[in-house]
Amino acid sequence: MWLLLPSLLVLIVLKTDFLPQVARFRETRFIKDTDEMVLTVPYTGFDNARWQQHPHDPEAVQDYNQQNQILATNGPKDSSSINSDVGASTSKLTCNFSNPHSDTCTMEGDLRIHGKSAIVYVVAASTHRPENSTFTVRPYTRKWEQETMSRIREVTMRSLPPAFSFIIPPKCTVRHDVPAVVFSTGGCSGNFFHAMSDLIVPLYITSREYNGRVQFLITDYQPEWVDKFRPILAALSMYPAIDFDADTAVRCFPSAHVGLENHNKMLAIDPSLSRNGYTMMGFRDFLRSVFSLQRPWSKPISRSSGQRPRLKGADEREADAITAMENLGLEVVAARPDDVSDMGHFAGVVNSCDVMVGVHGAGLTNMVFLPHNGTVVQIVPWGGMKWACWYAFGEPVQGMGLRYVEYEATAEETTLKEKYPRDHPVFTDAMSIHRQGKAWVTFLDGQNVTLDIDRFRGVMHQVFLSITTE
Repeated sequence: MWLLLPSLLVLIVLKTDFLPQVARFRETRFIKDTDEMVLTVPYTGFDNARWQQHPHDPEAVQDYNQQNQILATNGPKDSSSINSDVGASTSKLTCNFSNPHSDTCTMEGDLRIHGKSAIVYVVAASTHRPENSTFTVRPYTRKWEQETMSRIREVTMRSLPPAFSFIIPPKCTVRHDVPAVVFSTGGCSGNFFHAMSDLIVPLYITSREYNGRVQFLITDYQPEWVDKFRPILAALSMYPAIDFDADTAVRCFPSAHVGLENHNKMLAIDPSLSRNGYTMMGFRDFLRSVFSLQRPWSKPISRSSGQRPRLKGADEREADAITAMENLGLEVVAARPDDVSDMGHFAGVVNSCDVMVGVHGAGLTNMVFLPHNGTVVQIVPWGGMKWACWYAFGEPVQGMGLRYVEYEATAEETTLKEKYPRDHPVFTDAMSIHRQGKAWVTFLDGQNVTLDIDRFRGVMHQVFLSITTE
């Protein structure tokens, strides 16, 4: 008789509505009984591999819970956060790994983020499946570059099952009433081109719709980068950015976006891919507002008015080039180290100009501050660099509401002629250098351009005519 009782009890549970109540009772009791432990036990790790493989094994569940019984110390408070542990009844998690530039995950509901362990808990997820309960993302937008991405810290999204679960997520210590956006500054952010193309433009695409009510969590936190771009960050989020890796709080959010959206191009926004129809012209208007730039448009100047179009980009040391441009009727604004060191000041200098000239490189990125209808003149170095230069700056110009002119240096205008004989592949078969993977070190880092002033003057004369009237 006693041997039959377990089977009988199981039959009763299955044939009645008693199972949900039992499950809920046991879950509630388990949480209640361990609540004091949650308040006192320090962080011991978040490895749930055993639970993922055996999600219904009581021992695996117990092991998982023991590793997740933490209460992190409260992090810094701001007006977006309150102490709470109340979550939504169901949550959703969606990841997109198809974009060649970046992986992203979006989620909403009961979300608990622990920065120090780089884990986002999606509690009671309606999308939960034991076989795919964990996703990892490196939140940077150069996915195809292995070496770059190896420097980016992984963020794990952990989907927890809805109802009838004995698994205890970490308790909230801070609850925010705004969304979170998690991204990394650990890639190529020290380079101004990459800072804009890899981070600022994607961050604008991802977070602009929140009108400042969004919290940034930055992994691989670079204080210098944050300081440099603080005016832009402050315009996108009204809350101070949080150093994700050093944050010991368990922060709860109503929704989150891990990784930044990218439209598969450099310095570009594709309105057809943007939920809100954002454009690069709109992005440049946003920058103009951030830095209080005075000129929205560059308008043609009458040659008889005595006014001169302003040209930005010549170095003070390029005396011959400056003289040639001034003789054409352009007012040349030479670049100085003090101008470049202060982004807000330099943005104002660029915005005051009608034309920007520069050899291919990060400095050309400052074209984002030109007024609409301004002209960008890119000097393409020797060495089969035309396509790469077009991709980085020529193509983006079209979406920015700017004009584009290209000046391609000849073999006579490169300092490479002082390093290599004329029968070297650098001159006879430049593409072979590309195939060896040495294009960057040879043709970008390895040369300077010495302009043929007469030839360059001819190109700039055409630019002058295009931006002036009789």
